[in-house]
Amino acid sequence: MIRSLITVILSVSSLSAMAQMTPLGLWQTISDTDGKATSEVRITETPAGLVGVVEKALTTSAEPNCDKCTDERKGKPKVGMEILRHAKKAANKDVWEGGNILDPNNGTVYKLKLTPVEGGKKLEVRGFVGFALLGRTQTWIRVE
Repeated sequence: MIRSLITVILSVSSLSAMAQMTPLGLWQTISDTDGKATSEVRITETPAGLVGVVEKALTTSAEPNCDKCTDERKGKPKVGMEILRHAKKAANKDVWEGGNILDPNNGTVYKLKLTPVEGGKKLEVRGFVGFALLGRTQTWIRVE
């Protein structure tokens, strides 16, 4: 009986750990230039793929709107903005790719690769143009 109970507890624990190996949730974005937390982004799943929306700014900005954006987001507030779009899980990997991410500070849209690391406590966010080698990576920290 005790063995069965321990097995059930360990199974449930492993399921919750596995559930965290996903980009879904609330993330604190960390600048790749100075290492400071800049915002909180919530990633959710839609039929078109993952979507990430800026929920909160953690730093003040001289430009609260995305004036450098070149698409329908131009001139809109950065808080509440959808900056991550259409990433989908790669086959046989804990990687999400195929979407894009907007840097609202410079208006550039990059191709995207998301990789949960450290048991899902962190998320490597790779933005690139052309090939994944030509880009930059930020490591975001899970809030919830």
